[in-house]
Amino acid sequence: MALEAQGGPQLELEAVIGFNGHVFSGLSVHPDREHLIYPLGCSVILKRIKDGKQEFLHGHTNNVSCISVSKSGSYIASGQVNFMGFKAMIIIWDYAQRTTYAQLQLHQAKVEALAFSPNDKYLVSLGGQDDGSIVLWNIETKQAICGNAASAHSAGHCLSVRFVNTNDNTFVSAGSGTLQVWELDLPNRKIRPTECQLGKLKRTVKCIEIQEDDEFIFCGTTSGDIMKINLKSRLLSDCGPVKAKYSLGVNVLRILRSGDLLVGSGSGTFNLCSRTNFKSLKSVQLEKGVTSIAIRGEGQQFYVGTEAAQMYRFSYDNFQAELISTSHSSAVKDVAIPFGTSVLFATCSEEDIRLWHIDKPKELLRITVPNMTCNSLDFMLDGHSIISAWNDGKIRVFGPESGRLMLIIHNAHKMGVTAIAGTRDCKRIVSGGGEGQVNVWELLPHGHRLLGTMKEHKATVTCIKIKGDDKECLTAGADGACIIWDIVRFVSLQMVLANTLFRTVCYHPEEYQIITSGSDRKVAYWDVYDGSAIRELEGSQSGAINGMHISEDGKHFVTGGDDKLVKVWDYMEGAVTHIGIAHSGSITCVKVCSNDRTLISTSADGAILRWRFPHPSSS
Repeated sequence: MALEAQGGPQLELEAVIGFNGHVFSGLSVHPDREHLIYPLGCSVILKRIKDGKQEFLHGHTNNVSCISVSKSGSYIASGQVNFMGFKAMIIIWDYAQRTTYAQLQLHQAKVEALAFSPNDKYLVSLGGQDDGSIVLWNIETKQAICGNAASAHSAGHCLSVRFVNTNDNTFVSAGSGTLQVWELDLPNRKIRPTECQLGKLKRTVKCIEIQEDDEFIFCGTTSGDIMKINLKSRLLSDCGPVKAKYSLGVNVLRILRSGDLLVGSGSGTFNLCSRTNFKSLKSVQLEKGVTSIAIRGEGQQFYVGTEAAQMYRFSYDNFQAELISTSHSSAVKDVAIPFGTSVLFATCSEEDIRLWHIDKPKELLRITVPNMTCNSLDFMLDGHSIISAWNDGKIRVFGPESGRLMLIIHNAHKMGVTAIAGTRDCKRIVSGGGEGQVNVWELLPHGHRLLGTMKEHKATVTCIKIKGDDKECLTAGADGACIIWDIVRFVSLQMVLANTLFRTVCYHPEEYQIITSGSDRKVAYWDVYDGSAIRELEGSQSGAINGMHISEDGKHFVTGGDDKLVKVWDYMEGAVTHIGIAHSGSITCVKVCSNDRTLISTSADGAILRWRFPHPSSS
């Protein structure tokens, strides 16, 4: 993708907050012991353990679904999901060069799992549910050697694949009612499976781990037990633990040098258990299901990833969870930056609001409201409270340091609160709802009262901005209307209409113009006084613009949307000056910090990206 064609030089990416905890065994430690490797959207991230410095491997066109690192560390392989009817790509990356070594395409819709052979000779790939095939690739020639159906017709879907440790010609696959050992017959270009004999046991295997000397295969199952199978005889040797099964199944297994097993379950239990009788030796309960365990070096230290997009570090000796990274596990709905500071920012998502430190992307505070979604949030100008809009129709006000609930406004809007903003004097809140109503609330020392209600929008209010004098506000709606209201007399002063679903609106700092954008991919400038259109820019070539923000000096603005690009524009010229290519989900929100040095963008995959803003103000 030529940057010139995209409209200018690239933005400098400074940091990424995010980790896709739903990818099984997605977190790995590179054999150099210096880097963590994990997926986020369509990127593979390499994070230096020592100082947290990040590098990004870009090349996938959709979300990464599986990752494997070769034993020597020379290669990383990653597979992706794709739309039905389209082939899903596998990329083999050259680790030393940080470049694409090969792109392989045979599987339909999804690559379920990948595994390298012990001497980096072959890569085996497993297609998803709609594909159902196993393919063996020659890494040197970058060609497929052969393929086969992943499981017999009588069995269910295959979920996992693993090479043995001492032989490039043997690998194991397992899934729903199937556990097979495959042998490569290279002269005839065939892979031949042998089904393991499990007697009367019927299990769905989620993960496979093979002993270092290839004597036994260990399989974690959805029913919460671990099967031990003799690789030579293909017979079941043991199955346990009998008494205390792992609830919600065994998601991931790792064998330590001692032979003991690390076990991660779907309920968030992380265990060290004995290799002989599967008895638990040490145990820790984590938030949500464990999906990855990565061993560093000889096994004195390991990293654990969970469905809640958290990463933990453990040492073998004390077996205590140290939380090293947190992120949203679902779409980020909004971002707020306190007035006059460029140290903190807040984000909201399903169930929670999080407060972050800008320089070291670290979570400082989390406010959780179970089973609810926060649609929008704002800091009051004095910095004493965070106001937030929720899908249960309530407005909640929290203390930004303690996270304490200070005020709740019940039944603020019938169809959920969708947008919110606070006045500069910190005495009023303006809220918008799913039914199109705009309400103005007065904050009292011990409560609140509704001052006025304004209803002209025919659909969801998507964005609210308040004028500097606190006398007027601006609302954008999904009905294609943008309305300027008098919030003292509660009447509309001006309305602009366009054939679009407005997603976002901004006042120019001098407040004589507004700019809007939405589903028609256009950025429009309007005159505040008579509502006339001044100019219209083609904001995006594909997909809606969901987020927009103007810099403090009014000389530049930024946009982001479904095309996954962050664009910085010159306000007067109406031209793109810089472009940011790194997001893998639709961009939901963009904000420039008040010192015009940092730009924050968020996306539907839960990622938060921090960029260097290319036009710092001279002040």
